[in-house]
Amino acid sequence: MPVVEIIVVLVGAGAAVIAGLVFLGTQSAPQKAQVAPNPCGMHFLFCDLDLEHATDQARSVLLKESGETDWHAMRAALTARFPGLPDGNALRSLDTLTLRAAALDDPAVLHLDREQEMTRVVIEGDFLIDASAVHEIKSTEAELGALRLAAASSPYPIWLIGADGKIHWRNIAYQTLADAARPSDEGTDDPLFHLDQEELDEKRTVRASIKIEETNLTEWYNVTATQVDNSTIYHAVDINAVIKAEVAQRNFVQTLAKTFAHLSIGLAIFDRNGQLALFNPAMVDLTSLPVEFLSGRPGLLAFFDRLRDNRVMPEPKNYSSWRQEISDMIAAATHASYQETWTLDTGHTYRISGRPHPDGAVAFLVEDITAEISLTRNFRAELELGQSLMDTFEDALAVFSAAGVLTFCNAAFREMWGMDPEGSFADVTIVDSLKEWQAQAEPDPAWADMRDFVMKVGERATWEADVIHKSDGLFTARLSPIASGATVIRFSVKDPAQKASSQLPA
Repeated sequence: MPVVEIIVVLVGAGAAVIAGLVFLGTQSAPQKAQVAPNPCGMHFLFCDLDLEHATDQARSVLLKESGETDWHAMRAALTARFPGLPDGNALRSLDTLTLRAAALDDPAVLHLDREQEMTRVVIEGDFLIDASAVHEIKSTEAELGALRLAAASSPYPIWLIGADGKIHWRNIAYQTLADAARPSDEGTDDPLFHLDQEELDEKRTVRASIKIEETNLTEWYNVTATQVDNSTIYHAVDINAVIKAEVAQRNFVQTLAKTFAHLSIGLAIFDRNGQLALFNPAMVDLTSLPVEFLSGRPGLLAFFDRLRDNRVMPEPKNYSSWRQEISDMIAAATHASYQETWTLDTGHTYRISGRPHPDGAVAFLVEDITAEISLTRNFRAELELGQSLMDTFEDALAVFSAAGVLTFCNAAFREMWGMDPEGSFADVTIVDSLKEWQAQAEPDPAWADMRDFVMKVGERATWEADVIHKSDGLFTARLSPIASGATVIRFSVKDPAQKASSQLPA
C-alpha cells in the first residue's frame, strides 16, 4: 500500500476517535447534571440548631413534632427509630456520626456530618417514593417494640382482660407468678387475682392476696385497674414488705398495750391526725369513759369534751373560752411538755401530763394523786403544828442536819440572833451561823467546839457551854444529837431575871 493511503487511513481513524470522544463527552454532561439528592428522601440541613433546608418528606416529618428548636423537633421525631441522636449541647462537639435503625429488619442508616456551624443529616435506605410514610411506620414499629419490651420485662405483674373476662395478654412477671401460684392450671386464661369490682371501681387501687402453692405462703399486692375501651389493664405491685411492717407494728402495739394494761396511770396516745390510737384500762377506770367510746378512736377535742361531761375535769368558769383553752393545752402538749393538776368536785385530784412523740403524736397521762396530796397536806399541817409548838418556847432552838445545814429554828432563835433562814435563797450552814453568833457574842473557844460537834460523824454525847450575848447577857448553849445525825442547839438564859431586866424599857 502506498504511503499516501496509509497516512489517509491513519488520519481518518484519528478523526473518528476524536469525534467519538467528543460525542461521549456531550452525552455524559447532561447525565451528570441529573445526579441530585432524591427529593423523596430525608435530608436536613441545619445552621447550628435552626433548620436551613430540608426535603419535602423531611419537612413533613419535622412539622409533626414540636420542640424548643428545630434540632430538638427533629431529634424527637427520629430518636425512636435512631436511638443515640445527640442533643443540642452534644451536637457542637461532633464532626460525624452514623446510626443504624434500632429494628433489625430496618435497613435505614442515618448519616450526620458537621462542618463549622452547618450540620447535614441524611437518612439512607428508604427506597419507597414516600419516605416520610416509611419513616413513620418504622418509628412506630420501633416505639412499639420498645413498649413491648418495657411491659414484658417489667418486674411487676401486668395483664389485660377483655370484655369476655379472659386474659388476652400478660407479661413475664405475671406468668412467673401464675406458674408459682397454681402450677396445675398452666395455660389457663382465668385471672389470677380475685378482685372486688365494686371496691376497685370506687378506689381504683385495692389490696389482693394470693397463696403460692410452692411455698404455701401468702403474698400481697396493690392492684390498680385502668379501663381502655372494652378492655381493662391491671398492674400489681408487691407490698409484702409493707404488710410485714404493718403486722410488726400491730404486734408491737399489742405488746405495748399488754404492758400498759398493768399501769395504774391512765394513758391515751393520739396519732398525728389527733385520733386516739392507744389507751389502757387505767384510763377507763380513772375517767369512767365507756370502752366503746374510746375504741371508736375519738379526736382530741371529743375526748376532752367527754371528760368534761363526766366531770373528770374542772368545770370551766367561762364556757365560751373553754375550747380555746383546750386547744392551747393540746398545742402545749404537742410542741412541749404540759402538766396540770385538776381538783375535782368528787374530792379527787388528778395530775394531767402531755408529752410530744415522734411523727406528730401526743400522749396524755392521767394520774390519781389524791393520796399523795392528802399525805402532803397532812405533813404540812404537822409541820405547821410543830412550828407553832416550838415557837411557844422561850428558849432559842435551831436544828442542823448531818451535813451542817440549818433545817429548823423557832421564833425565839430568829429574835435572838436576827436570822431568818427561810428568807435566804441559799442554805444556811453551821459556818454561816457561827459567823453571826460570834459577831453578836463575846469571844469564846466554845464556838469552834460547836462547829466540830455538829459536823462530827459517829457517837456523840450531849454537852453544853456558857456564852455571853452582847445584848442579852449570859446564855447556856446545849447541843444534843438527834435522829439521822442531826443536832439541836438550844440557847437558854442563864439568869432569867437578867433577861427580863434587859427587856424593860429604858
